[in-house]
Amino acid sequence: MKIAPFTWLLLFSCFFAWPTSNQEEDKIEALPGQPNGKNGANFNQYAGYVTVDPKNGRALFYYFTESPGDPSTKPLVLWLNGGPGCSSLIGAMMEQGPFRVNSDGKTLFKNDYAWNNVANVIFLESPAGVGFSYSNTTSDYDVSGDKRTADDAYTFLVNWLERFPQYKTRDFFITGESYAGHYVPQLAYTILVNNKNTNQTIINLKGIAVGNGWVDYITNEIGTYDYIWTHAMNSDETNAQIHATCDFSANFTKECLNALNDADDQIGNIDTYNIYAPLCNYNNNQTTVSTGSITNFDPCSGIYVNSYMNVAEVQKAIHANVTGLAYKWSSCSGGLLVWNDSPLTILPTMQQLIASGISVWMYSGDMDAVCPVTATRYFINKLGVNVDTPWRPWYSNNEVGGYVEGYEGLTLVTVRGAGHLVPSYQPQRSLTMISSFLQGVLPPSA
Repeated sequence: MKIAPFTWLLLFSCFFAWPTSNQEEDKIEALPGQPNGKNGANFNQYAGYVTVDPKNGRALFYYFTESPGDPSTKPLVLWLNGGPGCSSLIGAMMEQGPFRVNSDGKTLFKNDYAWNNVANVIFLESPAGVGFSYSNTTSDYDVSGDKRTADDAYTFLVNWLERFPQYKTRDFFITGESYAGHYVPQLAYTILVNNKNTNQTIINLKGIAVGNGWVDYITNEIGTYDYIWTHAMNSDETNAQIHATCDFSANFTKECLNALNDADDQIGNIDTYNIYAPLCNYNNNQTTVSTGSITNFDPCSGIYVNSYMNVAEVQKAIHANVTGLAYKWSSCSGGLLVWNDSPLTILPTMQQLIASGISVWMYSGDMDAVCPVTATRYFINKLGVNVDTPWRPWYSNNEVGGYVEGYEGLTLVTVRGAGHLVPSYQPQRSLTMISSFLQGVLPPSA
């Protein structure tokens, strides 16, 4: 009987305990293919496993980049990709991490607009079963869901802070995109609840920022089809039929489903995560290696990242897959996880976070049709918060970077020219935006 590589990994780990680590053991000497000289790493990098359930053998993998210069003066930021079931190494290697992958899938180039310019950033692969994160108890994958994800991420943070005690009192922020519109608020709420327990580590949570977030089913569905229509991707007749026949809070009628299918068919073959971006035309036999550009995002970047993360030397350098057996990393978990709980709306949780007084930002790349800016605006209207800073443009590099509106306890920021993965398409603007968030100020008005 042929056993899949992932199964071998699980069988091996049942008989051999994964090693415990300390801070120095997690340190990365250098990433394979990392550029040299001024484009190299002038900061510390760490990666490894943190156990969140010793009984079941469940452990989460992280990659941590300190800020260049003096990291002790910078806040601590956690980044979470969504899915559910997608790896935060997407964020690290395609979005706001310090390096991106060249087309050879083996070498890296520098991201001048990495978020670790202004913060110390943890990229967490969560939940178990995503990326390099694992459980020795395979039934854990059948009970995945929002609550387990939040609880495990909280346990990860508590244990990680024991490994990196210099960050225990640091200002802490949680950021993420897409289905992290669930992850981020739920983890933030879990932290606030546990902070009330004097026997627990107090995590100095200051704020959250959710990018193109899936936060509310109804507003996302209505917002998506309104976005499609207002961006000339379907007809007036189809849009009118959707609004006449669809009640997204009830059962879908045949007429509604027909209208939605018509709308989807009319879009055509485009990347709905960035409606104006080119499609990837990857040639497996290409022999030339292109040097990546930070300002021109390569639509095939996901293929390059997948290749890089499956290089044996890379896995060894980042202390992943410590068995040494063949292991296939993938950006998303596919059918491995069975998701058991996913509320249709995160509105009550967001209301509790706003009431707590922490900083709450929602930002949206304005070219995303999957979790579009219209959906974010509809959700904010549903929250019922009042405007206290009127809508205005904000600037980055002497250009309009997007638009901002302040509400009581919440800030909406759009990022002009960005798709679903905001830092991929607009790295400089995203750095301006996140810098303002961390400083507790609105993005610059001039």
